[in-house]
Amino acid sequence: MEKIALVAFNGEPMCFVHVMLNALDLAANGHDVKVIIEGSATKLVKTLADPKQPFAALYQKMKDNGLIAAVCKACAAKMGALDAAVEQNLPLGAEMSGHPSLQPYLLQGYKIITF
Repeated sequence: MEKIALVAFNGEPMCFVHVMLNALDLAANGHDVKVIIEGSATKLVKTLADPKQPFAALYQKMKDNGLIAAVCKACAAKMGALDAAVEQNLPLGAEMSGHPSLQPYLLQGYKIITF
């Protein structure tokens, strides 16, 4: 099986749903999957925490499966979602000037796919 890092930059929910679907599908098929939430996608950490929102159940399933490896600390702060990420106990990535670095994933053999 493969190591795959899905990096979500796009904050459009219809784009992010494909990150979640692919993460869950790949993990269910035995792949080692990490999701890194960057850029405007960080706002969805706050939005999708509301169970009344479309795709909230899918987001919860992704969290329950431990697929979120990092939420960009700098971008989450800029998008007003940092408190939500902290409240959800999501790992924050900030090792590269406040943003998560992709180098550790590359060094561990992950293929990086961006959305």
